Amino acid sequence: MGAAEPLEDACLAEAWGRGVRRKLAPSPVTAARAIRAAGGVVWRQGRDGLPEVAIIHRPLQDDWTLPKGKLNDGETPEQGALREVREETGMRCEIVRPAGCTAYIDRQGRDKIVCYWLMRPIEGEFRPGEEVDALLWLTVQQAIEQLSYPVDRALLAPQQLS
Repeated sequence: MGAAEPLEDACLAEAWGRGVRRKLAPSPVTAARAIRAAGGVVWRQGRDGLPEVAIIHRPLQDDWTLPKGKLNDGETPEQGALREVREETGMRCEIVRPAGCTAYIDRQGRDKIVCYWLMRPIEGEFRPGEEVDALLWLTVQQAIEQLSYPVDRALLAPQQLS
């Protein structure tokens, strides 16, 4: 892929302003080589009226995170986000609005940029698998406490779910 997309630039600036940090600020060179991924902040209205967010457990990394994954060739970030959410949660969702982007160094030392969208589930149900073995529906505060990564917590904290 070439230069960063306008949404990605805006999301990165917003993420940076919210305190989402990485080792170095993205430069045009690292942004052009960065691994691009997309995901979703999937939420529903809980029984008590509070919004609940879906977070997933990945056994290979032994972490709790938001559903996300790398973009396929020719796939838009929105298409990739919907596909990854469906693959990891079993739910077909609709996009509500952009949630922001995170930028960080992954476990292999590569720059990674992940753009997220707020999503509402339409249909489907979670089934454990090799890549994702658990899904929890938690209030925003509970999810923030359970998530393994500061970038996920920083992305989730300011979201207006209604």
